[in-house]
Amino acid sequence: MENRLKPMDAEQLREYGHKMVDFIADYYKTIENFPVLSQVEPGYLRNLLPDSAPNQPDSFQHVLDDIQAKILPGVTHWQSPNYFAYHPSNSSVAGFVGEMLSAGLNIVGFSWIASPAATELEMIVLDWLAKMLKLPEDFLSAGQGGGVIQGTASEAVLVVLLAARDKVLRRVGKDALEKLVVYASDQTHSSLQKACQVGTTSSTAVDPLLSLGKIAKSNGMWFHVDAAYAGSACVCPEFRHYMDGVEVADSFNMNAHKWFLTNFDCSALWVKDRSALVQALSTNPEYLKNKASQANMVVDYKDWQVPLGRRFRSLKLWMVLRLYGLENLQCYIRNHIKLAKHFENLIAQDPRFEVVTPRIFSLVCFRLLPVRNNESHGNKLNHQLLDAVNSTGSAFISHTVLSGKYILRFAVGAPLTEEKHVNAAWKVLQDKATSLLAESL
Repeated sequence: MENRLKPMDAEQLREYGHKMVDFIADYYKTIENFPVLSQVEPGYLRNLLPDSAPNQPDSFQHVLDDIQAKILPGVTHWQSPNYFAYHPSNSSVAGFVGEMLSAGLNIVGFSWIASPAATELEMIVLDWLAKMLKLPEDFLSAGQGGGVIQGTASEAVLVVLLAARDKVLRRVGKDALEKLVVYASDQTHSSLQKACQVGTTSSTAVDPLLSLGKIAKSNGMWFHVDAAYAGSACVCPEFRHYMDGVEVADSFNMNAHKWFLTNFDCSALWVKDRSALVQALSTNPEYLKNKASQANMVVDYKDWQVPLGRRFRSLKLWMVLRLYGLENLQCYIRNHIKLAKHFENLIAQDPRFEVVTPRIFSLVCFRLLPVRNNESHGNKLNHQLLDAVNSTGSAFISHTVLSGKYILRFAVGAPLTEEKHVNAAWKVLQDKATSLLAESL
């Protein structure tokens, strides 16, 4: 038993850590060898693993072998350069090492005193990002507002919805709870509906923020702007105008883990009035009381979110901003938009396809045109095309429905994607379209 794994031993960590980094590095070197969309059947893993956990320790190498043989076949490879589905979910060397350090320190930063650096770095790094996005000064931590990292944009929506609800109820009385109404764009992400039940993703539509904001302000409403995916692009001056009107917003959110080289999860939320969050979400049990918090000298992020516990997520965002810098991040975003424009041009050259909505960032919504303008057949045809492409394993795309039409989505944003990968995916789409159209004649 002398060689058993200890709870935390520096030398064992060094040994296993080196092996795991090598394993992950080898994974990235061979990532294109895997089918992008996992091709396994539901329940596959239960047939490969034992019914119960082992009584005695297994070897680390044996575990790695099982990951290679049993786990990776059931993984959909979001970091593959041939991944074009849903939305990007970026990984990077900087994000990875920041995540590694966060896991190593393993602090629970619910309040300032729990780890002062965790709170203060989060305030600083979100001020940095706010300035990169040219957000109004009201969103900076020096005033009454500030930023906080949530797990996802869904959490951010829930948090501001609770803050908005309580702010209104304090004004009109709690009896009005059942009369409250939430207004949203018809392109709003489904997380808003989920948040409403607890208490734009499909086409990257951009709402007229200034006009909506003025309506919200004139009616005393909380105005939240969700830029989970596209917000990253607004660090580029040529795309910043899409955020015009954010100055009238009460809160703003973007996901650094989508398109900003920061490993999941890292959703940045800014508010103009931090007290609205604190009043809606604050808890102050005796065992958490301390001198700094009681004197209101510090920020306690436990009062800016739903859960109590929180990880040191600002480390990875801090490392991304420091190790890449603004100019490289701008080039990264611009390259993906250039690749999406290239794909859009490829579609335009094939009369069998059409671009359905104007491309703004790096998402292209398109479809294979129906035979003889039969729309119901067109929906079936594009559904079949999606399945045919994804079943090859060489590319992965997703879909949406716009105005009753089944639309294919091609989202460029994986860290390793190059023009050759876009061209290869287009070739697969063309080949499968040719086959399906031949069958439909």
